[in-house]
Amino acid sequence: MAVLSAVIMNQLKQVSVATVTTALYKRGFRNQMIQDVYPVGAGKKERLIGPAYTLRYMPAREDLNKLEVFRDHEHPQRKAVEECPPGYVLVMDSRKDARAASAGGILVTRLQQRGVAGVITDGGFRDSMEIASLTMPAYHHRPSSPTNLTHHQAIDINVPIGCGDAPVFPGDIIFGDEEGVVVIPAHVVEDLAEEAVQMTAFEDFVTEKVKEGRSILGLYPATDPKTLDDFAVWRKANNR
Repeated sequence: MAVLSAVIMNQLKQVSVATVTTALYKRGFRNQMIQDVYPVGAGKKERLIGPAYTLRYMPAREDLNKLEVFRDHEHPQRKAVEECPPGYVLVMDSRKDARAASAGGILVTRLQQRGVAGVITDGGFRDSMEIASLTMPAYHHRPSSPTNLTHHQAIDINVPIGCGDAPVFPGDIIFGDEEGVVVIPAHVVEDLAEEAVQMTAFEDFVTEKVKEGRSILGLYPATDPKTLDDFAVWRKANNR
């Protein structure tokens, strides 16, 4: 996890998914937001930050997806839970299909106990109230009680996947807050995190001025040169 230094982690903790998506857009990335996933236990978790470790599901074939498959220690779902490295985020491609659960409370608890940073599926979790009580961030589309075997067959670990229409490559940086989750390509995260901190400072300045009654014209974006002069004064006064 060398790409995520303490400095980058601290920077990302100060910014929002909304700001990061804008910074990505400026770099030409338009499809990095994971669509239609929501935090389980909203408002109680820290920022989700960590490199991606992926699990891919395909449509289940009944003769290959019986309950007995869980006896196999090499079963991809079980193996992913036991091998996702501490500090990483397990990202599951469930084909945006929440008819069956991608995982449940026991497996997600095991991930937390192993030090995994978080878990995401574009499908659903069973035992969602139990997962909501954990401290580890978790995101899904909606609660889903049926076992994953009824519709999903775990097939690949740590390969490129699509999750909620976003491309996710192993090692990409997963960043989530109360609004959702965005995928940051690993090679841009250092510069992007620095820019996002600067953008956040400017947006805080703008918000303060708007609350004081100032028009957004010339302020946001800063097309009036006076805006940047005022921002420089504000930054110095606020140690930003």
